[in-house]
Amino acid sequence: MSTISSARLAETFVQVADTLVDDFDLIDFLTLVTERAVELAGSSASGLLLSDEHGRLQFMAASTESARLIELFQVQREEGPCQDCFRTGVAISESALEESSGRWPSFAPRAVEAGFRSVHAFPLRHQQTLIGALNLFDSVPREFSGTDANLLQSLADVATIGILQERAIRRGELLTEQLQRALNSRITIEQAKGALSQLHGTTPDAAFEMLRSYSRGRHLRLTDVADAVLHDPTSHPDLTSAQRQG
Repeated sequence: MSTISSARLAETFVQVADTLVDDFDLIDFLTLVTERAVELAGSSASGLLLSDEHGRLQFMAASTESARLIELFQVQREEGPCQDCFRTGVAISESALEESSGRWPSFAPRAVEAGFRSVHAFPLRHQQTLIGALNLFDSVPREFSGTDANLLQSLADVATIGILQERAIRRGELLTEQLQRALNSRITIEQAKGALSQLHGTTPDAAFEMLRSYSRGRHLRLTDVADAVLHDPTSHPDLTSAQRQG
C-alpha cells in the first residue's frame, strides 16, 4: 500500500518543475530535490551524488548536514548504496543497516553511528544515460512499497531531466564539463557556508539556509552569492555583517 499521497506527489513535481527555467541554479535545484524527496517519502534525510568526468561519484547536495557527511564518507570509501546503484543502474534498498556490515563493511557502521537504520538509493537516469544516484535515509528500519519506490524513482528521473536540460540550454556543453562546473560550485557553496557558520555562530544547516534565503529573496544565483561571501563580503553586508540577526 502506498504511503505517498497523490496530492503531495503533485505538489512536489510542481515545485521541482518550477525551477526548470532557462537560468536555474543547479546546486539550489539539486538541494531542492533532496528536500522534496524527504518530504515526499517522510524520510529522515536525503543526499544526491553525480558522476564526474572520470565516472566517479561526487557529492552534490543533501537535505541535512548529517546526510552530507555520510555521503562524503561514501564517496571517499567508494562504498555504499549510491555506489552500488550507480554501478548497476538499478535501485538499491537496505532496510536494516545494522545487519548489513557484510554488504558495506565501512559504510554501514558509519551510517548507523550517524543515526540511520535504513537506506534506499535511486539511479539518476534518462533512457541510457546514467549520471548519479539519489539516497534516502531513515532513522528506523523501513521498506518502500513497489508503488512508493516507483514514485520516488520518478522524482529521480525528473531531477535527471533538469540536469540534462541545463546542459542543452548551455548549447551543447559536454555533460562532463557541466558536472565539473557543478562540483566547483558545490565547493564554493560549502566554503561560504562554513564562513557564515563561523561568522554568525550557527550550525552549517542554518548557515546554508541563510545563504539560500538571501539569494532567493534577491533573485540572485546561489553560487554567485557564495562566491561574493568568500571574495567580496562587503557587497552583501546584510548577509555578511557579524551583527546580522537571524
